[in-house]
Amino acid sequence: MTSIATAAAPAAPRSNALWAALGRNRLSWIGLGLLLAIVLMAIFAPWLAPHDPLKQNIVSRLEPPSFEFWLGTDSYGRDVLSRLIYGSRVSLMVGFVAILIAMTIGSSLGVLAGYLGGVFDRLVMGLVDVLLSFPTLVLGLMIAAMLGASLENLIIAIAITEIAPFVRVARAPTIALKNRDFIEAGRALGYSPLRLMGVHIVPNMISDVIVLGSLWMASAIRTEASLSFIGLGVPPPTATWGSMIREGFEHILDAWWLTVFPSLAILLTVLALNLLGDALRDAIDPKLRSE
Repeated sequence: MTSIATAAAPAAPRSNALWAALGRNRLSWIGLGLLLAIVLMAIFAPWLAPHDPLKQNIVSRLEPPSFEFWLGTDSYGRDVLSRLIYGSRVSLMVGFVAILIAMTIGSSLGVLAGYLGGVFDRLVMGLVDVLLSFPTLVLGLMIAAMLGASLENLIIAIAITEIAPFVRVARAPTIALKNRDFIEAGRALGYSPLRLMGVHIVPNMISDVIVLGSLWMASAIRTEASLSFIGLGVPPPTATWGSMIREGFEHILDAWWLTVFPSLAILLTVLALNLLGDALRDAIDPKLRSE
């Protein structure tokens, strides 16, 4: 009984290590600050945007940055800053929801495959190998093209492309944990496999999955921008960073602000997520933590 009571104990020190790593790594605070600023910008978009992001004003089309339009206007006379602010909502929502879906499905399959083994494990890993054989963007493009351009289909397409890494990350520690003494003690006490996986295995590997999620959310945002750039993202006139870059590509020589500012927004968001993810990775990796 004592072994079972301490089953989730390894998870507690790891959570303390996460906070300790954030405290030691100054770059992680830069990433956290950037990400928090972008999230707040998305939440308070209606109050921060100086103009209606969908309002067209042909008289003011392709105006460079000025006091009235801080980041200029696009080919339809719409304020670039307002569209940039509202575009953060789409990018963050797509990235977060897609990774949450991929994390849930992938981790569940990984834990089941690692714990059950046998034929089920071989089938799951075979599917993972098939998904990993395609580049992320190519696979997302294929799925988005089959489903059609919409916000929901974009999330589904990106989520499917990100499932495979979570399966592998969840499967490996499950295989290592399923033969530990506290799991054997749980089996001896008659605990169901579902309880052993959900209560005693998942808490000891969830931090690995969360770290991977923070890193792959950056990948999801890049994929969303790429698919929007080629016209397979959220349909216009909804503002997204990828579609803003695509719209400005035709005027890249005479209206540089149309592509530069959305590109900088993607760069800062991905940088923030990578800095935060690297700090979390350092915290859970004992080799990196000891250096």
